[in-house]
Amino acid sequence: MATLDDVRAIALTLPDVEERVEGHRGGASWRTRAGMFVWERGPTRRDDEQLAALGESWPAGAVVGVRTDGPQVKDALLETYPDVFFTIPHFDGYPAVLVRLEAIEPDLLREVVTDAWLLRAPKRTAKEWLAAHPPATDPG
Repeated sequence: MATLDDVRAIALTLPDVEERVEGHRGGASWRTRAGMFVWERGPTRRDDEQLAALGESWPAGAVVGVRTDGPQVKDALLETYPDVFFTIPHFDGYPAVLVRLEAIEPDLLREVVTDAWLLRAPKRTAKEWLAAHPPATDPG
């Protein structure tokens, strides 16, 4: 189980990240100069109405939105981890997923937040960060 404090801790360890309070919803967001990559997301009345029409409801607990690298990555996350990631009609065609923080493991949270940051980080910064943080290899 993760919390917004875990999201904050991960995001703020990455270079060139700042935390802001998002304007129209008032939740925390983490961004680079190129834009947000992870943000606190609660339901709007419209979200609730659209989900109800689909026979679904907003999950209990804290939720964040996380940018993805296009529709294929979004779909893969939704299919692979259906208890962790979800989407809503408002996000149709948008490269992001919603994350149930109560359901995500810390390593997966770190991975998706970092991947989202890499999409918004300056190219040189991302390249330097990747060089200093090579992916772990499976010894098996």
